[in-house]
Amino acid sequence: MLVGYFTERPYQDPKSGLFGATGKDIQDLSLSNIDYDAMLGADLYNRYLDEKVYCEEMGFDAIMFNEHHSTPFCMGGVMNVEAAIVAKTTSKVKIVLNGNILPIWDDPLWLAETLATIDMISRGRLVTGWVRGTGRESVSHNSQPPFNWERFQEAHDLVVAAWTRPGPFRWEGEHYDYRYVNPWMRPYQQDPHPMMMIPGVVSRNTVAWAARHKYPYVMLSTRIEPTKLSFDYYREVAREEGYEAGPEHIGYLWKVHVDETEELAYETGRKFLQGPGNIFLEGSRGVASPVLQNLPGLTDRNNLLPTGQVGFVAASRGRSTSDADYSKPRAAATRAKAVKGAPKAKAPVAKAPAQPPAAAMAASYDEQLANYTIITGTPKTVLPKIRHVLETLRPGSVFFWDGDGAMTHDDTMRSLRLFGSDVLPAVKEMGDELGLISPFDRNPMHAPPIKGGRRAKAPAKKAAAKR
Repeated sequence: MLVGYFTERPYQDPKSGLFGATGKDIQDLSLSNIDYDAMLGADLYNRYLDEKVYCEEMGFDAIMFNEHHSTPFCMGGVMNVEAAIVAKTTSKVKIVLNGNILPIWDDPLWLAETLATIDMISRGRLVTGWVRGTGRESVSHNSQPPFNWERFQEAHDLVVAAWTRPGPFRWEGEHYDYRYVNPWMRPYQQDPHPMMMIPGVVSRNTVAWAARHKYPYVMLSTRIEPTKLSFDYYREVAREEGYEAGPEHIGYLWKVHVDETEELAYETGRKFLQGPGNIFLEGSRGVASPVLQNLPGLTDRNNLLPTGQVGFVAASRGRSTSDADYSKPRAAATRAKAVKGAPKAKAPVAKAPAQPPAAAMAASYDEQLANYTIITGTPKTVLPKIRHVLETLRPGSVFFWDGDGAMTHDDTMRSLRLFGSDVLPAVKEMGDELGLISPFDRNPMHAPPIKGGRRAKAPAKKAAAKR
């Protein structure tokens, strides 16, 4: 099993009024960067990079970076720069990018060169991921939402071609045109290119696309039961494609903090919810903008995963109660597609009143501890809870989300030390016992075909000029 570490790298400024349990709510693109303190930012960037490097010393297999834009809850606006730094300052740990926002790249060839360089500096430790981004990124980077899904797919295809196809060649597509594709830098990994992991939360389209490419899909801090149903959908698509998805195709990220005593772990874990408001962190004070999160054409509301139908997740994407009311029939529809014999969903007939903000829909801190969305404790007490999650979801890759919100450097380092001394060795033993194979132990691209199975006909693609 692959075991990694993740944090959002929040901008922690107690003087800003955006930090702490009584801080201001943060709505998408509502803040001016006049409040940004570059000296504090420099300290925080160096702190987070030091913590990432320390993860390797503690025995983590991977460190994960993500990217958000124009918000204080995540300082990772240019995660490729951070990845390049740790590519040189570490020697063993996998560098997982979760992930580059493909639709906002007007020059994907430049992205292909950037990532290939990181892979070479790290000598083959890059794990690249792709995301579609939210309305925040579409607006702040002037990317047209109706073309989000098309640009995502074509940019991916161009990057893969640049990595694997001998140049020079032309690329003439729907959204990108190049008269000359021949990057001199190519990835260190050549089988046939660096590992790819696809993160997500709500879109069935993304899960199906990942399954058709045999890319591992990583669910991001979602509740256990809808996550299990969503993974079932991946497996169903895989069977339609003629192969059986294993643990190497499944990944899960969730919040786990380890500390010296139960009391200290409980109080420190509460800090997950006390940093700058984060609309993607349940129980935080982030406020979604319905206008930005529901830009026309950005997301197919009629094709959501069970994880996207949980009230808090729907609210964090700016959706109304009508979406939440549709959740039961839509979840039934998802089960019907993923599980033979599941009851057929009935269409909803009425529109419900407006939904409260995400914070009002969220489970409390204690409720999240009870439903395993957050795990805190000493090494002795967190291990049975981690095992429960592993047995239920059976992921081949797990990422522990820690050191976030209002947590200090000392809070993070205490947890990392205990992870290294007591938790990681036991978790890896659990993985071996449960047969949770990582994508580096069994290549997901080489999944054997189902005996006697047949590949389903692929959906028709929009015609494009030949590349």
